[in-house]
Amino acid sequence: MHVVATAGHVDHGKSSLILRLTGIDPDRWEEEKRRGLTIDLGFAWTTLPSGREIGFVDVPGHERFVRNMLAGVGPVRLVLFVVAADEGWKPQSEEHLEIVDVLGVDSAVVAVTKADLVEEDDLMIRIDEIADRLAGTALEGAPVVACSSSTGRGLDQLVAAIDAMVSEAPAPQDRGRPRIDIDRSFTIRGAGTVVTGTLTGGTLRVGHEVVVLPEGRTARIRSLQTHRRTVEVAEPVSRVAANLASTSREEVVRGDVLVRPGQWRPTSVVEARLRPVRSMDRPLSTRGAFKLYAGSAERDARLRLYGDGFARIRLSRPVVVEVGDRFVLREAGRGETLAGGVVLDPDPPARPGRDPEVRLARRESARREDLPAVVVAERGAVRAATLPLLAGAAPASIAGTTRVGGWWVADERLADLRRRVIHILEAYHREQPLRPGLDAGDLRRAILTDSLDPDLLDAVLQTLLEGGVLAREGPVLRLAEHRVTLGDREPQAERLVAAVARGEPTPPTVPELAASGFARDMIEACVRTGRLARVSPELVVTPAFLARAEEAARAEAALPDGLTVSRFRELLGTTRKYALPILASFDARGLTRRDGDVRRPGPSA
Repeated sequence: MHVVATAGHVDHGKSSLILRLTGIDPDRWEEEKRRGLTIDLGFAWTTLPSGREIGFVDVPGHERFVRNMLAGVGPVRLVLFVVAADEGWKPQSEEHLEIVDVLGVDSAVVAVTKADLVEEDDLMIRIDEIADRLAGTALEGAPVVACSSSTGRGLDQLVAAIDAMVSEAPAPQDRGRPRIDIDRSFTIRGAGTVVTGTLTGGTLRVGHEVVVLPEGRTARIRSLQTHRRTVEVAEPVSRVAANLASTSREEVVRGDVLVRPGQWRPTSVVEARLRPVRSMDRPLSTRGAFKLYAGSAERDARLRLYGDGFARIRLSRPVVVEVGDRFVLREAGRGETLAGGVVLDPDPPARPGRDPEVRLARRESARREDLPAVVVAERGAVRAATLPLLAGAAPASIAGTTRVGGWWVADERLADLRRRVIHILEAYHREQPLRPGLDAGDLRRAILTDSLDPDLLDAVLQTLLEGGVLAREGPVLRLAEHRVTLGDREPQAERLVAAVARGEPTPPTVPELAASGFARDMIEACVRTGRLARVSPELVVTPAFLARAEEAARAEAALPDGLTVSRFRELLGTTRKYALPILASFDARGLTRRDGDVRRPGPSA
């Protein structure tokens, strides 16, 4: 399905033409009928000879109602442009043309209405004049059809031209991200709140949970209608009326957007390409009171101009837009359209950087399918859950990018983070060869900066662990190939081992060794290299002494009476001070198990 927006000067016969084409009067309000002009948006629909069904958004032509006109044209890419034969090109004809031009419509048909009110020669002159006015715009080359709503002249040709336009238009895309730019909200007695708008980007179903942005109110779709037909599923692009449960009319206004939860994020700052309308006779500046129109939303705007036609726009209230969305910029004081624009970044960095033009030019030239790669390349890393909000898609793979846990990380950034981790550990191992590694918390503090998310660093560390580059021992991280080495401290290690051996079976404790001049890192290094065996935090022994103790414990625990502390102490010739921690270590290893006051063989005996 497609939707076609009308455009043209006030009282040039747009509504009458739509009534004649569809049989539906798009003027909904009594004031519109009384005054003979369209004040607000009107809607109608029909089936073309080809069998295609289309909807029309009839927009007002008077300059006072340009806001309503923009709300109708904004989401629509096909236009029926209307010029009356008797009056010809008028001021709002030009302004509407400029608007549809900068909005980048896909295709158009021009209807020269009231053809019955002029002579044939004058009509041909008028058609030539219109063709000249369209030159150089998005409507250049559009078919121009003379017609009359009163006599029916040319209506068959007009319908055929519209049918051809629709048949050649790009097929509506279902990208799984439905969005309705709400242009009406009203209450039906017994049904509740109904919102209407043009659905793009994806399908909506009855029962779907939805969110009204930018406020974030949640609701549920109770029912759907398209062209007054109740449907279970609404597809893009179509005019849709959605009956919302748990929502009051006052909670939804024109300019709000209806979306699925978690798929869109409001923004108050966008970066964009600006293109002045052709009637602009002065350079665009930041001075003035600006209004931005996107979809059905109207916002006050402040500009910061970059070079090459790029700009940053700060809005008075958030909008819901994505890369590629088009908008119109007007000067509120003068009441004139200044430019159109294309959103290039709906979530720009807090600071534009040194060359924002380069970044935005890269975005401008990117295809939609390449946008995820562009976003990740710009940021270095993006959470997988956030990428669809920034790029409009959640691809299974991205060129030049690696999935790391819950992140997409640019290969260059990932390689840099890995290098930094390895470099820090290499330096630590050189400076502290006797230590097994660096505490994970100290490593994180050494790498983390304001721009590096701790979760990202943890994900990178996990890839290094899984890849065998790092090894973890409790809270300590080390390079996998790192081994504690004594180097030129070997003589000191030998003296330490000798001191422990001389003291056995009552060797000096760790505090006593430290007090006699042996560094604790040397004690730890001897334990890690197997020169000493740790019994407890305060006790180390030689491996030979520990092996003799294990042998005695195994043999005695296997006897019917088991092993007592006193018997173990006698066997080793030591004291209770040493016997108890040695037995506790055996219990912890499963070599023995405690049964009252005796030890029995443990599960690993």
